[in-house]
Amino acid sequence: MPPLKVLIAEDSDSDRLILARLIQKLGHQVLEAVDGAEAVELFGLHQPDLVLLDALMPRMDGMEAARQIKWLAADRLVPVVFLTSLSETADLAQCLEAGGDDFLIKPYNSAILEAKIRAFNRMRVLHLELAEQHAQIQRQNERLLEEQRLALRVFENVAHTGCLDAANIRHYASPLSVFNGDVLFASQRPGGGLLVFLGDFTGHGLPAAIGAMPVAEIFYGMAARGFDGPDILREINRKLQRILPVGMFCCGAMIESDFKHGLLRVWNGGLPDGWLVRADGERVAIPSRHLPLGVQDPQRFSASMVVLNTSPGDWLVLMTDGFSESRNQLGECLGEEVVREVLADLGAGQSPFEPLMERISEHTGEPLPADDLTLCCLQIVDDNTEEAQAGRLSESALSGATDWRCVYELREQTLAEFSPLPMLLHICMEVPGLRRKSGEIYTLLSELYNNALEHGVLALSSEWKVSAGGFSRYYQERERRLADTDGHFIRFELSHRPRLGGGCLTIRCEDSGEGFVFAEASDTVSASQPVSGTTYSGRGLEILRRMSSHLQVHGAGNCVEIVYEWMLPGETGHGGNGPMMMENSR
Repeated sequence: MPPLKVLIAEDSDSDRLILARLIQKLGHQVLEAVDGAEAVELFGLHQPDLVLLDALMPRMDGMEAARQIKWLAADRLVPVVFLTSLSETADLAQCLEAGGDDFLIKPYNSAILEAKIRAFNRMRVLHLELAEQHAQIQRQNERLLEEQRLALRVFENVAHTGCLDAANIRHYASPLSVFNGDVLFASQRPGGGLLVFLGDFTGHGLPAAIGAMPVAEIFYGMAARGFDGPDILREINRKLQRILPVGMFCCGAMIESDFKHGLLRVWNGGLPDGWLVRADGERVAIPSRHLPLGVQDPQRFSASMVVLNTSPGDWLVLMTDGFSESRNQLGECLGEEVVREVLADLGAGQSPFEPLMERISEHTGEPLPADDLTLCCLQIVDDNTEEAQAGRLSESALSGATDWRCVYELREQTLAEFSPLPMLLHICMEVPGLRRKSGEIYTLLSELYNNALEHGVLALSSEWKVSAGGFSRYYQERERRLADTDGHFIRFELSHRPRLGGGCLTIRCEDSGEGFVFAEASDTVSASQPVSGTTYSGRGLEILRRMSSHLQVHGAGNCVEIVYEWMLPGETGHGGNGPMMMENSR
């Protein structure tokens, strides 16, 4: 046993001398005090390992000295042993209440003294070891928290808020730790509308962030390039299925809103029911129809989305299971039935966000929920493509090709499995300055491609979309006919020529379909009439008419060529939104 520093406080000189000599013979260092006040002073100066106190001393008795010594010791374990000839139970109990740990009865026995010193030293050493372990745990926890804060800063640079601050999005996220198992992303689509992804990973903290980081990068990267929801879902599932360990996955929902056409496409894999709350009070449940992301291999994964028609003023409600599983003080869950009751009590056109948040606050008894949950409410609004795209300019917009021509053709089964729009948009965005028009370019490419695929190759009738039942029939038939695209193709020819202050982009789209009578289709809408909010036949043609400076139809109507002229901001001249010339060449 290493030598200890022992403080003896005894007002009897003979008793103090005897005890000091016994302890010194055991190899320990001794500090001597003649009363309680001096004992407290010496303790503060020398920080001894063990204190022996006479219970009855002048100036300050042992009881008060023990209290002050224990206060000075703070977190250190310093045993205090009372030296006493007292035998009354009440007196001994008073010594213990004052902070004493044991007694040493006078006259002193050297064997008992040595045994007590050894026993208290074992306690002291054990306490020191525990304190050091606690300090190590605390330091490790601080390092872990700092690593999480650093990872969070990196994560937020990738998983930025996107357009979650848009006026038509209300959301709440309650992190259970620095990193939340829930993720919520939102991005404007190049051609207008929104993509929203809500995910709930198994676990919390850094394990959840392992999956959240690549999901954020995939979502925002692909959304900015014009990929649709199913393409993004397939890539997210492929990535998570490859990197996540067994038992870890992501329940999620992907929302693809098309404000322009009043369409909502939804994929739900493992989250609680979502809800479409219409302005007239009707509620449409959106249940989970798929397994969570990261569970199935890419060959078996299904990214098919439910299609719903919407109107301005409708609300979409999504939440993670932390909402319905929030508990009150009695341990009772809120339950999904309460969510249905809140939505049923909404007034016409009322936002569901505030009532849902108020209900969960009432249930938990807290102003804000403490559990790990996320709630997102998206309001369907009129198309705001131009406002959403205004001012968007890539940092690398000062370099790139300006005079070029390319041909790209998709054939047979590729038509059902792959969308060329992101790649074609990327090619066009290589033109300096044209990146400012990414939304308009994507819209032109999308309308041409969808028209060629759905009405040319698949021969679908847009007149089916005049009712909710027609929507369902349209997209069911679309999926069925995509299974048989043998012998078909869609060919894009793109070219760009620079001009003073801007440029001219020519897009020619040809398909292998039978074509249609363009003159009759063009008569369904007029350039002077606004696009109807309820009739979709001819809308694509009207959009091309308004955005192009020249439109020409070749052959039987299965080859459409448009010219898009654009100018840099501040330049004068004809841009892409001016009057359009239309020709029909057979």
